Amino acid sequence: MTILGIVVFVVGLLFSIAWHEAGHLITGKMFGVRVPQYMVGFGKTLWSKKIGETEYGIKAVPAGGYCRLIGMFPPDADGRIQARSTSPWRSMIEDAREASYEEVGPGDENRLFYQRKPWQRTIIMLAGPFMNLILAIVLFAVFLMGFGISQTTTTVSSVSECVVRADAKTDKCGPDNPAAPGKAAGLLPGDKIVSFNGTAVHDYDKLQDLIRKSSGQVALVVERAGRELPLNAVLARNQVAKLDANHVPIKGEYVETGFLGISPARGIERQSASQSVGYMTDMVDNAFHSLLRIPQKVPALWGAAFQGDKRDQDSPVGVVGAARVGGEVAALDVPASQRVGLMVFIIAGFNLSLFLFNMLPLLPLDGGHVVGAWWESLRRMFANLRKRPDPGPFDVARLMPVAYVVATIFIAFTVLVLIADLFNPVKIS
Repeated sequence: MTILGIVVFVVGLLFSIAWHEAGHLITGKMFGVRVPQYMVGFGKTLWSKKIGETEYGIKAVPAGGYCRLIGMFPPDADGRIQARSTSPWRSMIEDAREASYEEVGPGDENRLFYQRKPWQRTIIMLAGPFMNLILAIVLFAVFLMGFGISQTTTTVSSVSECVVRADAKTDKCGPDNPAAPGKAAGLLPGDKIVSFNGTAVHDYDKLQDLIRKSSGQVALVVERAGRELPLNAVLARNQVAKLDANHVPIKGEYVETGFLGISPARGIERQSASQSVGYMTDMVDNAFHSLLRIPQKVPALWGAAFQGDKRDQDSPVGVVGAARVGGEVAALDVPASQRVGLMVFIIAGFNLSLFLFNMLPLLPLDGGHVVGAWWESLRRMFANLRKRPDPGPFDVARLMPVAYVVATIFIAFTVLVLIADLFNPVKIS
């Protein structure tokens, strides 16, 4: 099952990469740019087939992919595209420019990427990340509405015997502890609370808020053995743990609120469309801030990789680490539907990460090319306002030294994550 989980993840990874590159391919062809190659993976070509003017193929290393668009960079100021400089930095620019023209042939003079209008280039470059975003939304929706998530429910797991303060040294009942309101009202484990004081409740967070804000006698409606049963409870005032915005108890902080004396059961519950939208919004927000916090996590990642430190559960993971997690999911001792659901969730999260990562405004990422297109558009707009000549296309190739620095940092980080994933992996079980 572990091997099967890894294989499923790798297939999902390859499909996600192919889906991303398809966005560039389709929009590039739509705007008349010639696309000589569409490849999934890097390294040695395992299979390829030429259809029309494009060669489609799969390469040996499933760590990415590319869609080659001819003429990514304009000629230099002298109209030349061949590398001829001995300066290392200048060579980077000229080598990149020359490579973008390698497959330009007769009839391609007006089919170059840099010749497209800035808004067209923006669409071509954003199409890849947005394909991942669309796939992530679809997969998250399937997971949330089709499989459901584990969460606290309004079903009673246990009923307290008495009222005990949260900071008490023991939770055992003594002669001075009054009976818990839920116990006195006749609540039993397995009862599902469907209404609290006339307000319908469908999730435990809402029920918890109502209990804490109430006092005195309240009316409950519970579902027991398939029938609804009305109960009355007289809430006590008790010291309980303070909750944060996500309803997580804050250690060492207490408040005095209404108290019923029940513990909720956990269960897998399918989400509604509106609940799914809220959940996905939170996922995007968390993923975005996690991406911004990656530099802060490098020291801990270094310690986990080389010094034997404990690996944080929210540590960044790479393809190898994610594949291992996929293997663990497949081997979990839980129902098959939950394992499938978790695999869908992992692949959805991977696509969300691909979207956010490629939107970074840095070359060689898609976002870097978008910034170049927008800057060109702004230059032309200001030139037009000042009645000056068209400055022409912005030479994104000049940013290649920066792109090499960024790529070197990314490669170093990828190697660090790979080492940590191999020798000190994140585990979910």
